[in-house]
Amino acid sequence: MAGGLGAAVLGAAAVLTAPGAAFGANLLTNGDFESGTLTGWSCTGGLGSVVSSPVHSGGKALAGAASSNDNAKCTQTVSVQPNTTYTLSSWVRGTYVYLGVTGGASTWTPAAAGYSKLTVSFTTGASQTSAEIYLNGWYGQGTYHADDISLDGPGGGNTDTTAPTAPGGLTSTGKTASTVSLSWAASTDNVGVTGYDVYQGGAKVATSTTTSATVTGLAANTAYAFTVRARDLAGNTSAASASLTVTTDATTTPPTGFKQAAPYLYLGWGNPPSATTVMNATGAKWFTMAFILSSGGCNPAWDGQRALTGGIDQSIINAIRAAGGDIVPSIGGWQGNKLGPNCATPEALAGAYQKVIDAYGLKAIDVDIENTDEFENAAVQDRILGALKIVKQNNPGLKTILTFGTGTTGPTSWGNRLIEQAKALNAGIDVFTIMPFDFGNASTDMYASTVSATEGLKAKLTSTFGWDDATAYAHIGISGMNGVSDTQETTTVQNWTDIRNWANSHHIARLAFWSVNRDRGCPGGGLQETCSGIAQSDWQFTSLTAGFTG
Repeated sequence: MAGGLGAAVLGAAAVLTAPGAAFGANLLTNGDFESGTLTGWSCTGGLGSVVSSPVHSGGKALAGAASSNDNAKCTQTVSVQPNTTYTLSSWVRGTYVYLGVTGGASTWTPAAAGYSKLTVSFTTGASQTSAEIYLNGWYGQGTYHADDISLDGPGGGNTDTTAPTAPGGLTSTGKTASTVSLSWAASTDNVGVTGYDVYQGGAKVATSTTTSATVTGLAANTAYAFTVRARDLAGNTSAASASLTVTTDATTTPPTGFKQAAPYLYLGWGNPPSATTVMNATGAKWFTMAFILSSGGCNPAWDGQRALTGGIDQSIINAIRAAGGDIVPSIGGWQGNKLGPNCATPEALAGAYQKVIDAYGLKAIDVDIENTDEFENAAVQDRILGALKIVKQNNPGLKTILTFGTGTTGPTSWGNRLIEQAKALNAGIDVFTIMPFDFGNASTDMYASTVSATEGLKAKLTSTFGWDDATAYAHIGISGMNGVSDTQETTTVQNWTDIRNWANSHHIARLAFWSVNRDRGCPGGGLQETCSGIAQSDWQFTSLTAGFTG
């Protein structure tokens, strides 16, 4: 992966009651639990948790494990204004689930097998400046679930009453039979914009802290009208953007072929986790094992030091396979003594690759071609392509993957050359995987830039090979970097959710990220080997990646 080591945003689909004339904001913190934590909430008995299923929207929801002596009450206190009417709502699931405000109005459902919406309004007292919102189950009735909890109305205790400007330039950046991807120009605010809400008519269907979002769960061949509103820290909400109507694609059958969700696992540093523990926790089946380097000359070894067989690497691969998974080795990387420059000919390099293939009976190999010694070296590029052509011919069914860096709009000049030479040499590369990170700007919108870079790669593949869009997508991989990157960009949990959803809806071939070692939370920790530098649950990016099916 690029760099020495190579992020949690709220923003999945949610539904809200239609706004009134005085459009309010959701005053609750973490009402959709997409942070993966209980931030903002306090639950009795330690019985509250954040789960990945079942959810109403997005990727997370609240679970309250009511027991025989504790109703798993979860509360949050917010600032409100006196003599003001508020609307409280939540999607809930379970038996005897209650929603209300302490000392005031409440509502409940006796039984909801699937998610059902509870809504209640209340008016604050003449001097009231705070309100405690609560959800709870009932004694002995088992676990309840709640998602997309919203308190709609003006915030209390603030002097900022200036709303952001309305978002402009709303446009569609892509669509499928069930999704629409949108982007817009940033709003401005006297203090600062904190997020955006996407509406379909009066229903909020997505929220984002960036200037893009993907709306999911749509019907095929159907026209939808969207608008976007901006909101600031004080709860002020902008006027709606101009409306945009997008018609989803007709239902199509996704192309079949090679599909691989394989985050990187590295044994060289970063307190490597137990692969089988991660598999059991996330459903992951594949890992990209890094890195195969030269141990001297044209001889492959793990990190250039550990023998291919008989050591810890083989033990872990055996355990992964025993648990129903498999691995693809990553040959190369950003640094170290690599095989490409050390093997004198394509035939010699193919022989080194073959040793790795034979050691493990591989189904696929990945050559991570980077830096000036391999990627920015025409002779080595051609040598690697020639070697991959040979091993593909000698190992029927073997899938060959090239992984390389990219710009925000698509491959660089060296990436374009690599693709052109793959065509010219008839190398038969199965997957061209780009690494859309380390762009050099900490404020980069990682979802928008990833989509832009991948669309640029698609355009290059179609023009070079003469493929249609569907065929080109089926030869594309995305390999990101979770959390904080080497250049201080942040790929959030929501960014990665959106990237995963986009990858599925466009039926690409491969999704990976650097790395499972870093797939642990450490908010504000910066660039780390053992964690992502952001707030997240352990193995959250791996779990999302496991949901990639292509």
